[in-house]
Amino acid sequence: MSDMTPERGAQNLLINCARASTGDKLLIAYEPPEFGYFDAECVDVVSRVAHKLGMTVDTVDVGFNPDNPHLTPDLMAWFEEADIILFLARLGDQLRFSDMPQGKKIIVSFALSKEMLGSGFSNGHHDAFMDLKADINAVLDSSTEVRLTCPLGTDVRGRPIMNLKPTGDTSILRFPMSVFTPVPAYSFSGRVAISFLTGTGSKYYDDYTIEFDRPVFAIMENGQLLRFEGDPANAFKAEAHYDRVAGDLGIDRSFVHSWHAGIHPGCGYPWDMRDNYERWGGSAFGNPRILHFHTCGAYAPGEISWNVIDPTIEIDGVTYWNNGVFHADRLPNGQTILDQYPCAASLFEYPDPDIGLRVAS
Repeated sequence: MSDMTPERGAQNLLINCARASTGDKLLIAYEPPEFGYFDAECVDVVSRVAHKLGMTVDTVDVGFNPDNPHLTPDLMAWFEEADIILFLARLGDQLRFSDMPQGKKIIVSFALSKEMLGSGFSNGHHDAFMDLKADINAVLDSSTEVRLTCPLGTDVRGRPIMNLKPTGDTSILRFPMSVFTPVPAYSFSGRVAISFLTGTGSKYYDDYTIEFDRPVFAIMENGQLLRFEGDPANAFKAEAHYDRVAGDLGIDRSFVHSWHAGIHPGCGYPWDMRDNYERWGGSAFGNPRILHFHTCGAYAPGEISWNVIDPTIEIDGVTYWNNGVFHADRLPNGQTILDQYPCAASLFEYPDPDIGLRVAS
């Protein structure tokens, strides 16, 4: 896709996602760059574009609170004055399943840097991916069997029982739109191959990520984690991690809540995931090379994620994801959507394969 810029990415966010109009009041709730998550330039780029669109802009530093994220009275007062609230901060993601002020357009950005705002991730028309999400949701909702596999040995089957009401997904707008509505896991069983365990961005805790020197297999039945299999030392390490996180947080250790896969081929992650797993987990999941389970806790998004790399997803015998490649044109309305949005079609033709995997040193 040609002529991609951070400014075009910001326009896509404001015009096509937020549906902003001249005179709207935009509040950017930002997280300072010293926390190592959002870069220093995102606020400036979005503010500049918003001003050019005739909007008024305020910014407020919401910091980062890993232990007790909440909306303070002062912040609520800021919200009351705004028409559109944009979170360039983890706070929005931490509270995305919580109550938010009514009557406001609230957006959480998963474009964490100026580089991401200038990539296909942010420049691909937002409506294209909203339409693709709706199309895959409909396919899942009417399906009788889904099978998930991967090169490392994942093999999970089930019949989706979708909740496509607003309660089935977060009501906060997400930019870019990069996943379909999470599929409840209680009707799925099988084994999931895992090379590492990491948090979900809901809560932060010590040893947030653990890696294995060879894959382990999470054995699940009807949405319940039964055990880990594989190399005994790694399986023991995984069991101990679940014991600790569930015990410390007082949550249901065995609950597997839901899963989804990435639908956005422009969702690249150009850094080493090991440098900052928290940052990786907050953005890279939208790439079709990643299928993501929410586990440990009987709520979304849980506290420990399983990340299946290069999934194959068959729905009623049709392969929509093949080793991490999403064939959107196989959806009932997929080709029509791609024809309507050539910018999105270009991203599917030339997907970004970089999801931060680097050879361990």
